[in-house]
Amino acid sequence: MSWRPLLSKNLKELRIHLCQTSSGSNGTREFILKEYAAIKKENPNFPVLIREAAGIEAKAYGRYAFGQERRVTLEGLSKGDVESKIQSLAETRPSSSQR
Repeated sequence: MSWRPLLSKNLKELRIHLCQTSSGSNGTREFILKEYAAIKKENPNFPVLIREAAGIEAKAYGRYAFGQERRVTLEGLSKGDVESKIQSLAETRPSSSQR
């Protein structure tokens, strides 16, 4: 089963922060260019926010119910590794004890 439908099931929002020019964000940029359309096709109403800023470290934030968030670092990762990190955010279901 594809992990993409789990985004809108388990998450309320996905934010990806990256630098437009740094080599550490290359894998993140490639992931966005190749996977964003497929993610939005399977989750048309799910907010995927892409934030670019010069000199920042590539990271992804998953926001869950009750304002819970998880952050994963994407700096220096390949496109495949970035996809694995995003998949881990999508597959996570925070327990009520984490509220």
